[in-house]
Amino acid sequence: MAASALRSFFLGLVLYLPLLTQAQGLGDLVAQSDTFLPVDEAYQLEVEIVSEQEIRLYWQIEDAYYLYQHRFKAKLESEQGLLNTTFEFSPALDKNDEFFGDVSVYYSYADIRLLADQGFSRAKLSITSQGCADAGLCYPPNTEHFIVNGQTGAVTRVDSSTPLTTTAANSAASPAMGAAENPSGKAGPSLWLALVFAFMGGIILNAMPCVFPILSLKVLSFATGDPSTHHRHTWWYLIGVVVSFVAVASVLMTLQGMGSAIGWGFQLQSPGFVIALAYLFTAMGLSLSGMVQFGGNLMNLGGNLASQGGNRGSFFTGVLAVVVASPCTAPFMGSALGFALTQPAPIALSVFAALGVGMASPMVLLSYSALARRVLPRPGAWMETLKELLAFPLYATAVWLLWVAGKQAGVDTMATALGGLVMLALGLWLYRGSHLRRFIAVVCIGLALFLATLRGPTPEAGTEVRREGTVVWSETALQGLLDEGVPVFVDVTADWCITCLANEQAVLFTDSMTAAFEERGVVYMVADWTQYDPVIGTFVNSHGRSGIPLYVMYPPNADPFILPQLLTSGIVRDALDRVSSTGTAP
Repeated sequence: MAASALRSFFLGLVLYLPLLTQAQGLGDLVAQSDTFLPVDEAYQLEVEIVSEQEIRLYWQIEDAYYLYQHRFKAKLESEQGLLNTTFEFSPALDKNDEFFGDVSVYYSYADIRLLADQGFSRAKLSITSQGCADAGLCYPPNTEHFIVNGQTGAVTRVDSSTPLTTTAANSAASPAMGAAENPSGKAGPSLWLALVFAFMGGIILNAMPCVFPILSLKVLSFATGDPSTHHRHTWWYLIGVVVSFVAVASVLMTLQGMGSAIGWGFQLQSPGFVIALAYLFTAMGLSLSGMVQFGGNLMNLGGNLASQGGNRGSFFTGVLAVVVASPCTAPFMGSALGFALTQPAPIALSVFAALGVGMASPMVLLSYSALARRVLPRPGAWMETLKELLAFPLYATAVWLLWVAGKQAGVDTMATALGGLVMLALGLWLYRGSHLRRFIAVVCIGLALFLATLRGPTPEAGTEVRREGTVVWSETALQGLLDEGVPVFVDVTADWCITCLANEQAVLFTDSMTAAFEERGVVYMVADWTQYDPVIGTFVNSHGRSGIPLYVMYPPNADPFILPQLLTSGIVRDALDRVSSTGTAP
């Protein structure tokens, strides 16, 4: 009974800690959420053509709502190409804002002039703004699109996919950049394409190193039992994966809707959740090594967590697979999830469900494969040896997680968490035996959990430069470089992002690539999202993405374009060549 309670405690710790740490104040805001206006009612934009080179932008702002002056962006594209534009702002109010610090904002109305560097006739105007409510809700950036005519004064509201007749071909993404990766401001994929991308991204997630140890344990269970049992268990595994993806998506959408600039993998921005995962992986590794016993069939890790039968164990194997997949972003996932989070809830959740089906489908198909059953050797001593061997990837994962916690909350936090890990291992080892041993074990485990909550001095966010030759990202620094005509490459990364680290070590941070950036005069900017930063979150969302890695190339005097999430040297060099030789986006 006590063992079952202990297992349930660890499961609850992993599943619910991110909700508690990221949704602080959630209950209060939910109670108010019904009173917030839709963004198009809170801020009503009217566009007026003043002349062939001047456009008036007038926002009527509802009471207790405001717009940020520094968040206005404009793109004016005529039949001859992209026009350079500047804002002429009316006076604004100074405000100390919880999201952006000291800023200038507009209440009641914003009356702004947009000036073009040359006259235009027919053009497409895209205007981005962002505002908040005094009650605490901060809206994501909102972009509105118009077809305007500088000669006739006509203004027509359109959607993002409406192109100018002669420039539609220019908006196509370059195949070299990856057709699945849409640049900021371009139309996203259709629903069916998003579902296909999500499904394919889910399949690729199985190859990620953070997921492999869990799936290896599940595959081992195919060596024993009858095929009908395998089929039933893998369908329960699929249900667990899909339900978990939908649950994480629901929390993500709720928090984003309430103004939090967060993205996929947001729970990894909480040191508490990261340390909890390290504890869990260590406990799992000790179990596989035979140092501690949780009971049940060790070939079904989900069964250990649930401790109540094979079906429920398979379900929680799916839950755990999603938890450990959080730091990973596979190809195709970025554009699919970015599309999902701009859609109504039913459509968004269907895309996340497709991601879950894709991730679980290889395991389901494997359970039906007679060839797989023939390839696996007969049950024997090899299973115990392999089980013990698979403990070491779990230990390595725990080391990496503690390194992430140290990056987020400092070396003192990492040291106390390591001390707690020692107490956890001692407690789990003592738990078998007499009542006295169990009492001491509970004390040790309680001490381990206490140590996990201690925090040392936190490193200042965003100040660490990962490599010589790179600079720290900020909106001000980026805009300053672009105003000077300097091409910029922005790398949004985090220490908990496995794909980010792999791209950096294999491609971006190699000596040859560093030299390539220097030769072409492209500034490499790093936006480190290891810790929660609403400004970086807003930047990610503004490019139609919900998670990282995000790689954006800014040519001088041209539209930025997005590179794929899995990089090769050829992809990056092609982007650098296009920027340096033509100065325009592909």
